[in-house]
Amino acid sequence: MITVTEALDALFTLAAPLETEEVPLLSAAGRVLRADVVAGRDQPPFAASAMDGYAIAEAAPGESVKVIGESAAGHGFSGIVRAGEAVRIFTGAPMPAGATRVVIQEDVVRDGDRATLRTIDAATHVRAAGTDFTTGARMSAPRRIGPNDLALLAAMNAGHVRVTRRPRVALIATGDELVMPGELPGSDQIVASNTFGLHALLCELGAEPRMLPVARDDAAALGSVLGLVDDADLVITVGGASVGDHDLVATVAEERGLDRAFYKVAMRPGKPLMAGRLGAAMMIGLPGNPVSAMVCGHVFVAPVIRALLGLGAQPAPRRRAPLAQDLPANGPREHYMRARLGGSGLDVFERQDSALLTVLNEADALAIRPPHDPARRAGAELDYLPLRTGA
Repeated sequence: MITVTEALDALFTLAAPLETEEVPLLSAAGRVLRADVVAGRDQPPFAASAMDGYAIAEAAPGESVKVIGESAAGHGFSGIVRAGEAVRIFTGAPMPAGATRVVIQEDVVRDGDRATLRTIDAATHVRAAGTDFTTGARMSAPRRIGPNDLALLAAMNAGHVRVTRRPRVALIATGDELVMPGELPGSDQIVASNTFGLHALLCELGAEPRMLPVARDDAAALGSVLGLVDDADLVITVGGASVGDHDLVATVAEERGLDRAFYKVAMRPGKPLMAGRLGAAMMIGLPGNPVSAMVCGHVFVAPVIRALLGLGAQPAPRRRAPLAQDLPANGPREHYMRARLGGSGLDVFERQDSALLTVLNEADALAIRPPHDPARRAGAELDYLPLRTGA
């Protein structure tokens, strides 16, 4: 067996960043920016009013000035403002030539084409050209494009951006015991769940997963399904990666040219993990226990997808929190324990059986016990992987 770190290193060796494509800005949300975007103009491109009011050149409190025009957003005033004059102006509108400040409308009494300036405060209420950003400002790649990024890219006048192509992932559940959700299981069957959780995780990560038919525990059937992976960048099988009589994934995949990188990882849950290269695609063989498959999805599949997207070859980011209760010593494998993060810290669930999806569903963190970790007392800090946004 190899360590989790060694397994990740081997996976990253297989996971070169994918090629890029250009997409319209409106289609760029959630994609990974792969080429810097450079602003070709200042923002704002002109001095603009920060308030509704009156743009003036020179005036004193109590003075009456003549209103000679109006400046609105998209419709500036083309003349020049001189002493004793004012232009009615609105937020975001260009400052007229000659004007140096804006007197807010609450401080002005208007009567026809005359405006009396009751007070003039210290602020000019003018946004200088380039206050937000100037020509040459850069949004650096790589980065996952979020809503705030999109707003800035639009302001930078980027109509299209270069992003990583979405990784194509073929998902294959294996086993005679499986039926699809909504079907009626036989007396010896269960409902397939792993690939549905993994499909959602892959979509969340920015991949394009495709669920292939369930592969039965037969070499010919499994070979037929593996023949459907088509143009996948990554093939993920679930189940059949162990050493039982019906675990055929490794044998059949090797007959089809699998160059195996490793098999078995010193972790729990998730020990029977396999990976390698199957033709042009990466392949990861996940264990069949539901929790094992999902834990391996967070620990291994998610970092691989990020690497393929060009976000770097890094393990899933860990955080630290105190334990809410005492824990006994850990065994020889790194243990990813379902936990809930609360006011007292990491509350590790008592039941850690790798078949219990209900416990995984209640968890928002995986508390990580290193191999041979000694007994821990409540309050001791421990690494964890967040399972939900904000955890």
